[in-house]
Amino acid sequence: MLTTSHLDPATASLREVVRAGDYYLGLVKQGQVLRIVDLEGNQAADTLFYSAQDPSERYSATDTLRAQGNVYLTAGSLLKTNTNRDMLKIVADTCGRHDTLGGACASESNSVRYALEKRCMHACRDSWMLAVQEREEFGLTKADITHNINFFMNVPITPEGGLSFADGISGAGKYVELAALMDVLVLISNCPQLNNPCNGYNPTPIEVLVWDGP
Repeated sequence: MLTTSHLDPATASLREVVRAGDYYLGLVKQGQVLRIVDLEGNQAADTLFYSAQDPSERYSATDTLRAQGNVYLTAGSLLKTNTNRDMLKIVADTCGRHDTLGGACASESNSVRYALEKRCMHACRDSWMLAVQEREEFGLTKADITHNINFFMNVPITPEGGLSFADGISGAGKYVELAALMDVLVLISNCPQLNNPCNGYNPTPIEVLVWDGP
C-alpha cells in the first residue's frame, strides 16, 4: 500500500548515506521513526532488527507473516519479534511491497546459485559479520544473524510456491518508514549483489534518517 510521509528530512535528528556494499548499525529508540531511502532506485537493503534490551529477541519473519497473513510487507505491517511482541510498524511506504522470504546473499549461496568463482564476491552476510566485529559496543555476534527483511527487493512467488528474483519495483527517492514500538538495534547491509537483478546489477547508495518522537 503506497503511503507518503509528512516528515521533513530537514528536521531529522540523524541522516547518513550508506554506500553500496557498506553497513549501517544504530539504535532507534521507542517512539522514533526510521526511514530508509532508495537514493538511485532498484537497490536492496537487507535489514535485521533486534531488541536493544535483549538482542536474543529479534525480528521474526515467521511470526510477522503469520500475524498479518501476507507474504509481503508494506504500510500498516506490524513487525513481530520471536516472542510475538510488536517491534516496529511500517507507517509510510512509497515503494509498495518488501520481501522477507528471500534471505540474504552469502559467499556460499553465491557459489551455489551462480558459479564457484563467485564465492569470493562480497555479500550481505559479510557486511553483517563486519558490523558485529567492528561495533562490539552493541553486543551482537554472528549467532544473532537470522531473519532479515529485504527492503525494496522484488521476490515474486512462482505458481509452484518457489521464489524468484526479479527487477526491482522501487525507484530513485522511494522510501520506507518505520515507527519503533520498542528500543531497537538496526543492522543494514546495503546489498552488493551483482549476480541477480535485485540491484539492477549496479549496487547504489541508500540513506538512513531518524526522527525523534513527539
